[in-house]
Amino acid sequence: MKYETQKVALPFFMVAMALFTLQIVFGLLAATVYAWPSFMTEVMPFHIMRVSHTNLLIVWLLIGFMGCTYYLMPEEAEREIHSPNLAYIQLAIFAFAGVAALVGYQFGIHEGREFLEQPFWVKILITISFLMFLFNTSMTLLKGRKTAINLVLMLGLWLAAVFWLFAFYNPTNLAVDKLYWWWVVHLWVEGVWELIMASLLGYLLIKMTGVDREVIEKWLYIIVGLALFSGLLGTGHHYYWIGAPGYWQPIGSIFSTLEVAPFFAMVVFAFTMFWKGSRNHPNKAAMLWALGCPTIAFFGAGVWGFMHTLSFVNYYSHGTQVTAAHGHLAFYGAYVMLILGVITYAMPQIRRVQPYNQVLNMWGFWIVTSAMCFMTFTLTFAGVVQTHLQRVLGMNYMEVQDQLGLFYIMRLGAGVAVAVGAIMLLYSFFGPAREQVPAGGTQITAGAGSA
Repeated sequence: MKYETQKVALPFFMVAMALFTLQIVFGLLAATVYAWPSFMTEVMPFHIMRVSHTNLLIVWLLIGFMGCTYYLMPEEAEREIHSPNLAYIQLAIFAFAGVAALVGYQFGIHEGREFLEQPFWVKILITISFLMFLFNTSMTLLKGRKTAINLVLMLGLWLAAVFWLFAFYNPTNLAVDKLYWWWVVHLWVEGVWELIMASLLGYLLIKMTGVDREVIEKWLYIIVGLALFSGLLGTGHHYYWIGAPGYWQPIGSIFSTLEVAPFFAMVVFAFTMFWKGSRNHPNKAAMLWALGCPTIAFFGAGVWGFMHTLSFVNYYSHGTQVTAAHGHLAFYGAYVMLILGVITYAMPQIRRVQPYNQVLNMWGFWIVTSAMCFMTFTLTFAGVVQTHLQRVLGMNYMEVQDQLGLFYIMRLGAGVAVAVGAIMLLYSFFGPAREQVPAGGTQITAGAGSA
């Protein structure tokens, strides 16, 4: 590490990975209910498993973004973090709020709005923690060097905070509620989070390829422009069937189709930088994540999103397992892989060791990624069958679910494989180090870390 306060990222990574593990556990429980509907019905209803699974995803991704920001900001701004103690305090507040919400869900304490189920006081704590984080990182940026990487990153984080404020607006009219509800859910994951994704990916490629910063920054501006241009009005594909005006059908169809563009640009960006660069960075596992992230995001968010985003297709497919297929692969490719990639790059330097357990990390990469792809294919086939039987032939919902049992068992098997791969990744991150770097040493030799 060039700056001592980069180690502030370590507790954020540890908390994020703990919540990542819990997310997988609740996902396995929910997948088991799909296969055997009576599973744990008296202990934990399905909707509690699901809300726990989805909320843990959002919370650990946000904590992961914070950790990534604290790791790269000192290097980009060329100064130490403004206040490490403030970072630890805001992590404690955020983690407490997340855990309190999770425990409350088990007792039926929630607001009932998907992804925004947190009680009001939990939302307040999350807001306070996030404002502390933004103050800390913004002060670091203001006093230090400004680069395209840290400016775009902070723009994405500040916009995420702004759109989060709509989580507090809960109108009684359901159509109005859903209209603004998507201002958090969609404008995060298909809008401003893409700025965070592009900047973190750009940082990794600068560090690992050796390509000139100016070249990477030009690509970054193109991706940001495409993301904002398509993502803002692309929100319209959620307005088709909620009572919004009819003009949202052409607007949503056109602009959500264009949402494929920034993800395709990220794929071209990553591989172009890889081939332009020296490609001999010792942390091969981190490079694998950096290339895999935009690739899987393109298919999950871009291709699978495009498959059912046009209004005349979405009329039949919305709310089916096609949506679940798209959601799983999009979140995994765009954001889960990104944070796992930054952790893979950062952990050897935070712990001052050579890149270690790289083969184990790569095995984890391929197992988890393959399992997520298999899960997506399974849910896609299930969704196509469900769409035809339920929306075309008009069969009863529960009758259709009986026809999908084999797909749900296959999805559960894919979830077990994800859990196995995740265990391998966690051991590669936090397990025993193979070789120690002398205290104060920052150089990583190219020959290390092959096992």
